[in-house]
Amino acid sequence: MGALTELETIVSTADSDLRPIGEKILKGQRITGAEGLTLFEKGSLSYLGALANYVREAKHGDVTYFNRNFHIEPTNVCIYTCAFCSYSKLYAHREEGWELSIQQMMDIVKKYDGKPVTEVHIVGGVHPKMNLDYFADLIRQIKAHRPDLHVKGFTAVELDYMFRKAKLSVEEGMAKLKEAGLQSLPGGGAEIFHPEIREKICADKVDADGWLHIHKAAHALGMHTNATMLYGHIESYAHRIDHMQRLRDLQDQTGGFNTFIPLKFRNKENDMSDVAEVSVVEDMKMYAVARLFLDNFPHLKAYWPMLGRQKAQMTLSFGVNDLDGTIDDSTKIYSMAGAEEQRPALSTAELVALIKQVKRAPVERDTVYNTIHDYSNVSVESMMADPSFN
Repeated sequence: MGALTELETIVSTADSDLRPIGEKILKGQRITGAEGLTLFEKGSLSYLGALANYVREAKHGDVTYFNRNFHIEPTNVCIYTCAFCSYSKLYAHREEGWELSIQQMMDIVKKYDGKPVTEVHIVGGVHPKMNLDYFADLIRQIKAHRPDLHVKGFTAVELDYMFRKAKLSVEEGMAKLKEAGLQSLPGGGAEIFHPEIREKICADKVDADGWLHIHKAAHALGMHTNATMLYGHIESYAHRIDHMQRLRDLQDQTGGFNTFIPLKFRNKENDMSDVAEVSVVEDMKMYAVARLFLDNFPHLKAYWPMLGRQKAQMTLSFGVNDLDGTIDDSTKIYSMAGAEEQRPALSTAELVALIKQVKRAPVERDTVYNTIHDYSNVSVESMMADPSFN
């Protein structure tokens, strides 16, 4: 029996609530918010996985993307007090955190001179002294030192604060950063858009409309951005669908989102430590429903440092086609919250091996998904013996 025939059988024998949703997906039709909610509430893991994998392979075949990147985290000092955050230190207690100077950040960039990284990812806390001009200067220095390095930086939360402090509109602020050399935005700070939850977990930072406005302004400038959602805490399935609906609606307008990244809540050392983390079954359901609902998002990413290597491999059967990058132990945001990977670093050879172990085709990409190298037919052994891949 062929894979599609087998899937058609799975759909045709599903219960009356799930069968019409599966039939729509097989026909390439968009599902509604109510149907997405039904998938969360009633869909078995096997049913959701089969459909999500079908959509994933229809879009990308076995191709699984990654990039060679590193992170700069300018500070973990922050004016905000998000209940789920294990990373930031309040500005009033900043002696407990770190604050990098521009020179220190440039030293990090220079550490990668001569190495084939393609992206620097800049995200940190919201520090009152690290303003728009400060970061514009940092970006200019990075681009002057290494023009080929793609600068992806700043969550909408950081940008909202920068723009308000500079007394600039979102459009003016984005234009200034683009002129300095900023090329794309990560997806952080979205958390859960619904005000009922946002009020409880991150009441003092930019709201859903503000987050979406910043990404829309970036798209209008021709910049690509990513989107995230923090799941597995006090939100309901309905809140997750509401969040993804808002993203899907903006994507219909602009087409500027590259990828969606579900981020699992981790409960170590934060004000929500009493909230239990969700199971791996719940993780896989989240990825699968995201792939089925966000039909206009080209890519679905699993952030492997958060999930751990083996669970990240599992997501490749539940709609995911991107595992992020090599990272090189340059981020602390999730390790401080109790993530699986306490020293998140994979060499290119290790990441290729991770993907090949589950019979997928590893492809190195740049930030906006242009192919740099297809490793499908390259032996892992030869890569392990080559210092440039380790």
